[in-house]
Amino acid sequence: MGNITPEKIRNIVIAGHGGSGKTILSESILYTTGAVNRLGKIEDGSTASDYSKDEIARKISINSSVLNTNWEDYKLNFIDTPGYTDFTGAVKSALRIMDTALIVVNASEGVEVGTEIAVGYAKEYGGEICFVVNRLDHEKANFENTLNQLRDFYGGHVAELQFPVNEGPYFDRIVDVLKMKMLKFATDGKGEYTEHEIPDGLLDKAKMLHQELIEIVAEEDEELMSRFFDEGGTLTEEELIEGLSREIKAKKILPVFCTAGALSIGTRSLIEFICKYCPSPLDAAPFMAKKVDSDEYVEVISDPKGEPAIFVFKTISEPHVGEMSFFRVLSGSVNTGVDLTNRNKNKVERLTQIFQMNGKNRKELTTAVTGDIGAVVKLKDTHVNNTLSGKGLAVTIDPIIFPDSLIEQALTSKQKGDEDKIAGGLSHLHEEDPTFLFHFDPELGQTIISGQGELHLNIIINRLKEKYGVDVNIVQPRIPFRETIKAKIESVEYKHKKQSGGHGQFGHVFLRLAPQKRGVGFEFANEVVGGAIPTKFIPAVEKGVVEALVKGPLAHYPVVDVKVTVHYGSYHDVDSSEMAFKIAGAQAFKKGFLDAKPVLLEPIYVIEVTVPEAHMGDVMGDISSRRGKISGMDNNGKMQVIKATVPLSELHDYATKLRSITQGRGIFKRKFSHYEEVPKEVETKIIAESQKEQAEAHS
Repeated sequence: MGNITPEKIRNIVIAGHGGSGKTILSESILYTTGAVNRLGKIEDGSTASDYSKDEIARKISINSSVLNTNWEDYKLNFIDTPGYTDFTGAVKSALRIMDTALIVVNASEGVEVGTEIAVGYAKEYGGEICFVVNRLDHEKANFENTLNQLRDFYGGHVAELQFPVNEGPYFDRIVDVLKMKMLKFATDGKGEYTEHEIPDGLLDKAKMLHQELIEIVAEEDEELMSRFFDEGGTLTEEELIEGLSREIKAKKILPVFCTAGALSIGTRSLIEFICKYCPSPLDAAPFMAKKVDSDEYVEVISDPKGEPAIFVFKTISEPHVGEMSFFRVLSGSVNTGVDLTNRNKNKVERLTQIFQMNGKNRKELTTAVTGDIGAVVKLKDTHVNNTLSGKGLAVTIDPIIFPDSLIEQALTSKQKGDEDKIAGGLSHLHEEDPTFLFHFDPELGQTIISGQGELHLNIIINRLKEKYGVDVNIVQPRIPFRETIKAKIESVEYKHKKQSGGHGQFGHVFLRLAPQKRGVGFEFANEVVGGAIPTKFIPAVEKGVVEALVKGPLAHYPVVDVKVTVHYGSYHDVDSSEMAFKIAGAQAFKKGFLDAKPVLLEPIYVIEVTVPEAHMGDVMGDISSRRGKISGMDNNGKMQVIKATVPLSELHDYATKLRSITQGRGIFKRKFSHYEEVPKEVETKIIAESQKEQAEAHS
C-alpha cells in the first residue's frame, strides 16, 4: 500500500468483558483483511494478540496488543485489550488515544462488568462507541436479550443496525438495516458474504429500523430534515452516511452489530462500516494540551502540516531490543532520525527507528503521519504519559489517570544479594504497567507491591522471575497500626542517675501526658519555671520523647495524638548532660504512657462496592464479617453501590473474595479515611504477636 493519509486512518479499541471474544474478533479482522494467512486460535496460542508466555499459558489477554491492517485504501490501527478487571489499566491507556471503541458483548452473557468499565472509560475520553454482539454462533446466544440489556444500561441511543437471522450453532446470516439486505456469510472463516433480499418475515422489522435511523439523522439537521420531507421521507446514501457519522460522533446513536469472530461471520461488514462511518483522526475531537510552564490549555489540532507532536501511551521491555515506546501522532508527522523534545522532562530525544506493530511482529516505518500509531525503541528518558514535540509546540497532554490499587503484598528476596536486581526489575515492570506500584516502607520494614488483584500481582511475580531472574517470597503486608492514650497523666517522674567513675549522668524530669483529638498529632510543651531544668536541656527532653514515639511502649507501633508537657525536674551542676535528660525524657514518657489507658489504632478505609442487586445481601454480609460498617447505598443504572468503612487489616483478600461472591461482576474502590480504635479482643492478639516478634528478634 502506498503512503497513507490521515483521512484514511481509523483508530479503534476492541474492549469488553473477559470471554466476550475480543482476541478472536481481532484475529478475524487481521485474517479477513489479509494481514495474516491463517486464523489463529487461543487454544494453541497462535493469535497475533496473545503472544506472551503468560497469555498463552493462561489463555487470556493480559496486555493490550497494538495491531494494524489495510482494507481497500484504509489503514486500520486497532488495539486488542484485556477483559479481566485486573488489567483495566491497559484498557484505559488504549482508549485515551483512540477514536472509536468497539465494545464487544458476549451474546450468551449480555452486559457484564467489563462492558461497563470499557464504556465508562470510552465516555471519559469522548470516544465514539459501537457495540458488537459477538459469539452469536454459541448455542445459548440470545441477541434480543443482550440488546435489551444494552438499552436498559445505555438508553434509547442504542441502535440496532444489524440483527441475526439464525443465531446459534448454524449462525451465518445477518440482516443489515443500512443496506436493507440480508448478508449470508461463508463459514470457512474467510469472512466473505453475499447479499440477498430480506425474507418476508423479517422485512417489516428491517423497514421500521431503517426508517427510525433516517428520522434520527434527519431530525438533528434542518437541511436534512427539509430534504427528508422533499424526498418523501427518505435520504440519499450520501446524506445518510454524513448524518449517521455525525450522530455517532455526538453519541446520539450507539450502533449495534452482529458477529461470530471464530467463524469471521459479520467481520467484513463491520470493517466496511468502520471505514465508511467511523471518524478519521481529522474528524475526531482535538486533544487538549497544557502549555509548558502555564495552566493555559490549547487544542492540538490534527493537522498533517502542523508542528510534530506525539503522545506515549504504552511501553514494553523486549529482550535484545530494550524499551519500546508506543505513541500516537497528534499533529504533523515524524520521520526516522527526527529530534523531539520530551516536554515532561525537558530533554531532547531522537527517534532512531520507528515501527508499526502487529502484536510481537514489527515493520519499520520511515514516516508516521498525523493520527497514526507507531513504536520507537531506545528513547533515553521517555515513559508512559510523556508528550514529545517540535520546537514550535511546547505543550503536554494530560496524563492517563490509572485506577487506584486494590490489593497489596509484601515481598522479600529468596537469595541474598538480589535486592538491586529486584528493585531494577520492579522499576521496569512499573514502566510497562503503571497500575503496578511498589515502594519500600521503612516503618513496616517491607517492600510493598500493589495492583488491581491477586492475578495481576501473580503475573508481576512470574515476570520478575522470567525476565529478571529473581525469586521472591510473598507475604501479607504488616498493618501500620498506631498507639495513643485515652487518659491524662498529671505527673510522671523519672530520674536517670548513673555513676561510673569520672563524670556521672543525671537527668530528672516530671512529664504531663494528655490525649489529643484524632489526627492532631504530637505536641510538646515546656512549663518548667524557676530554672528547675536549665533551658539548654529542654530540647534534649523533647528529643528523648520524640524518639520514644517511633516504637510505642504498647506494641512497638508509632505513637500519635499525644501532648507531652515537661513541667518540673532537677539537675546536677557536673553530671547533668543532654544525653542524661534525653534518656530521662524517653523513660518518663514510656512509664506514663502505659498508665494513661493506652490503645491501638488501626487504619480505616472507605470502600465503594458496585454490584448487581442480586448479590447485595452476600456482599453486605461479607463486609459485616470484616468488621465493616455500611454507611450508605445508591443506584448506578442496574447496579447497586454500597459505601462502607472497613479496617485495612480486613481488606487483604477482598478483591478476590468480591469477584468470587459476584461471579466477577462486582468491582470496588478504596481510599484511606482515618484511624480508629482497635476492638479489645483484636488488640490483645496484636500485642501478643508483637511481643512474640520482639522476643524472637532478641533471642
